[in-house]
Amino acid sequence: MKTDSNAQAYWSATLGLLTKVLIIWFLVSYGAGILFAEALNSFSIGGYPVGFWFAQQGSIYVFIALIFWYAHKMGQIDRKFGMQED
Repeated sequence: MKTDSNAQAYWSATLGLLTKVLIIWFLVSYGAGILFAEALNSFSIGGYPVGFWFAQQGSIYVFIALIFWYAHKMGQIDRKFGMQED
């Protein structure tokens, strides 16, 4: 049975996961692509500076991985609190 305390804990876990996802998204998109681009450009991947690579390609790969990670973790949270769909 879904109690108020269980629902509150579920919502808290969901918001915690969402916060982590948004922080990673911000660091990859804004941080690696803009803020830290000059520092990252001292390294290269496939002949391209890493800052440029993250702005053009790397962020897309990280975002796709983030989607799968979020879905996996959300499934775990759903099962932990008994909120999964049957």
